[in-house]
Amino acid sequence: MTRIAISLAAALLTLLPGTASSTTSGDRERAQFEPCGASPRITCIVDGDTFWYGGTKIRMADINTPETAQAACAQEAALGLRAKQRLGQLLNAGPFTLEVRGRETDRYGRALRVVTRKGESLGARLEAEGLAEHWKGRRGNWCGASGGA
Repeated sequence: MTRIAISLAAALLTLLPGTASSTTSGDRERAQFEPCGASPRITCIVDGDTFWYGGTKIRMADINTPETAQAACAQEAALGLRAKQRLGQLLNAGPFTLEVRGRETDRYGRALRVVTRKGESLGARLEAEGLAEHWKGRRGNWCGASGGA
């Protein structure tokens, strides 16, 4: 192989999931997420801040997103659906890490985790995109005049 071919092959390997780029970042969790349905919940997305991974229900500890199942208004339901879809895209985009920051579980028994990729919180990404709010210990109002919490 020529030097150019070797360099090109090495560059391509860093772009492939599960190769050098994912192992050097420390992100080791990976799965294919779909919206949760009627089948057993093993690995699926409930809403914009809650998902099942390997049979464990996980609540993202750093954010709150609009509700989908028990939305207070149509605006909240629509934004909640967008947050759920975006969370699926983010989780499916490559390896991630589940970090405990504070309590291990919430009062409902869900595992509390901050989901990161390359050190960046996926929750913070949702927040920056207007699909989540930073968790303040209570649900926000997604039905107000401004449309946000």
